[in-house]
Amino acid sequence: MNDGGVDARFGRRGRNLPLCCAMRTASIVSVLECVVNVSQGRDKGVIDEVAASCGDSLLDVHSDFDYDRSVLTLAGPSVTVDVARLARRTLELIDFRRYRGVHPALGALDVVPFVPLGETTFETAVRQRDEFGAWLAEQFGLPVFLYGDETSLPQIRKSAFTTLAPTYGNPRPDPIVGSTCVGARGLLVALNINLACSWERARYVARTLRSGSVRALALLAGDRVQVSMNLIDPLVFTPLMAVASAALMEQVRSVELVGLLPEAVVLGHEAEYEAVGIDPTATIEARLRRKIAHS
Repeated sequence: MNDGGVDARFGRRGRNLPLCCAMRTASIVSVLECVVNVSQGRDKGVIDEVAASCGDSLLDVHSDFDYDRSVLTLAGPSVTVDVARLARRTLELIDFRRYRGVHPALGALDVVPFVPLGETTFETAVRQRDEFGAWLAEQFGLPVFLYGDETSLPQIRKSAFTTLAPTYGNPRPDPIVGSTCVGARGLLVALNINLACSWERARYVARTLRSGSVRALALLAGDRVQVSMNLIDPLVFTPLMAVASAALMEQVRSVELVGLLPEAVVLGHEAEYEAVGIDPTATIEARLRRKIAHS
């Protein structure tokens, strides 16, 4: 352990592929993104403390009271160090026994996916996933499930601790913080579409939209009837297509982007995104450029 409380394996600069500081176009030359989901969306003080632990890698925080969940987007040359610090602070501050959110969850530090951007290889993301998952289990005694090409996150949520054992760590959930899913995946866009209909109709919309490129779940989130979606191939089935498809079945009241967009889905369609209530500047690349400009 170093003085910052992070395993030395996650402190060597050579572990991360460098971010190109001379970004002349919208592309990211080589960088890892990590989109961490923690089971706390109601206590602003706790959320702020977790966010503060992320250092320079933090690009975005999205919190939802009814989900009792926050999504923190990190990217940059020190992302693995900062994710380790985030993990430590989350496990210190969040008691999963108090979780009351409508979103499925397995633990306080619920989901930690590593995402390759630009020229970063998927193998790099898999290696960081494996190392981080092993470190998490060793340091905190947590059950850790790995997901990616071998096992999907929905499969883990369905079968954890029944027919599916953790990849690392204890065979049972921690009594206070539960367990953690650590993954390697490609680009994904998380989108919540609020509908003017019953929950039963929202379930129909979710079932209809599900495909190899779309994961969808109907939820009652406070006074919102909602279809929560993960677009797992957002360059093929874009957020605009998702909203249009839902609108063919039910009236869309509003749309919520969870996290950030890849810039490639926005370019040339900025006005259309604004029209459905999505900020077209909320992209990974724009936030990284802003960080570089102010560094």
